[in-house]
Amino acid sequence: MEKKITYLDRNEYNYGPCPAVGEVLKNFDPNNLCFYTRIYDEGKKSIFSDYLSSIYNIPEKQIILGYGGEDILKQVVHCFLSGKEKQKTLLIPKFSWWYYKSIADEVEGRSVLYPLYEEGNTFKYDFEAMKEAIRKENPEMVLIASPNNPTGNSLTSEELDQILSFISPETVVVIDEAYASFANKDTSYIKPLLEKFPNLLIVRTLSKFYGLPGLRLGFAFMGTALTRFLNYSTKYLGYNRLSEELGIAVLKSTDYYQQVADQMAEDRQMYMNELNTLEGFKVYQSNANFILVKYPIELKATLQAAFKAKGYQIKFMNEPDINTHMRITLGTHRQNVEVIATIKEVVAQ
Repeated sequence: MEKKITYLDRNEYNYGPCPAVGEVLKNFDPNNLCFYTRIYDEGKKSIFSDYLSSIYNIPEKQIILGYGGEDILKQVVHCFLSGKEKQKTLLIPKFSWWYYKSIADEVEGRSVLYPLYEEGNTFKYDFEAMKEAIRKENPEMVLIASPNNPTGNSLTSEELDQILSFISPETVVVIDEAYASFANKDTSYIKPLLEKFPNLLIVRTLSKFYGLPGLRLGFAFMGTALTRFLNYSTKYLGYNRLSEELGIAVLKSTDYYQQVADQMAEDRQMYMNELNTLEGFKVYQSNANFILVKYPIELKATLQAAFKAKGYQIKFMNEPDINTHMRITLGTHRQNVEVIATIKEVVAQ
């Protein structure tokens, strides 16, 4: 029998959903599907955007919904980079999700990388280099990821304010916060940032912290200068009633997901404690559901074979300047213990 593969290369969720998800599915009234989700008499998109407005204290009209955060990212790039009269320039982090560049390519956009630098056991954004790249390139859009994939580093609200302050208000700034709930429980910074920087879009998702990538439900908070995007992205007749009820249920179950996140934090520390003692290995500080590990490149083939034999698939990075690293999605505690043991077995050979 073929061994079942555990995918620790996709940043998916290896714990089950909260009990409320099962309750919604069990009790959902199919008759609700006979009606659009738009709240016509209140001029609101849906019950989900209305609920997000209440918990984040942000006007409903400034909330964007999408088919996952990925969909919103694609839409905003297409919206603001399309057009023959533009130079179509998007600034993205040097080490980041490959998909950002791919979206820009779809509209024949021009992706310019700005650097991150390594300091101790973390990566950091180079503010001065960012400022110089923005001055030189005059981009239509700047994309920031916090926490960043694959490096795992995040920005404080003060650092975000600092970056946004040196970007022209004519430039659209998108912050991909797919993993933000792992980094910070406090979301009170979002509203003041949007009020101070109306050219800002903050994108979130239920795929990572809330562990429902198969639900395909994302949302974003939009500054008032980006109403063009609101008109571009909003679905006039609403969204998906079942997905929205599930979305509300998981947001009401944050305590459940925080317990899982706390276990992940313990396991991130376990990786650091166990692997940093191995010669040539380095585990970076991460604020996400994955860790980045530097390893001796001569062990790559052996590590890959060992993981495959144990039924694990790990992401080995191939990009320049980070091709001696692997990104490991945090699995269950048992899975993380086994991954560490596998690495140690390879080193001991």
